[in-house]
Amino acid sequence: MRITTDLWAAALVRRVFGSGGFAAILKRGSSEAGAAFVLSRNRLGELALYGPAPQTSYDGSRPNERLFVRIGEGQMPEELEKRLEKEQRFDPDIWVVEIESGSLPVEDLILLAD
Repeated sequence: MRITTDLWAAALVRRVFGSGGFAAILKRGSSEAGAAFVLSRNRLGELALYGPAPQTSYDGSRPNERLFVRIGEGQMPEELEKRLEKEQRFDPDIWVVEIESGSLPVEDLILLAD
């Protein structure tokens, strides 16, 4: 059984703070099933946006995990905000979590699809 997005986002925030980073939930969607997006800011202020991986990326042995793909990097913050607005028009229940990862790289905080 897959955990709720609400619990997943809270756990991500906790892991980020535990690694010496900073995290904030910018947008709360449906607590049960909203799609999650992660906006990652590095120490230089550069942004990367991660969104849900396509269904074809999921492995049958781990169907309940949340996988992400990088959908934007090195763009201006306004461009990434426009992308998130577009996603929200498509699905008003999305979640957006912004992180500054601290001592752990983003790849250790969220699962990236191959």
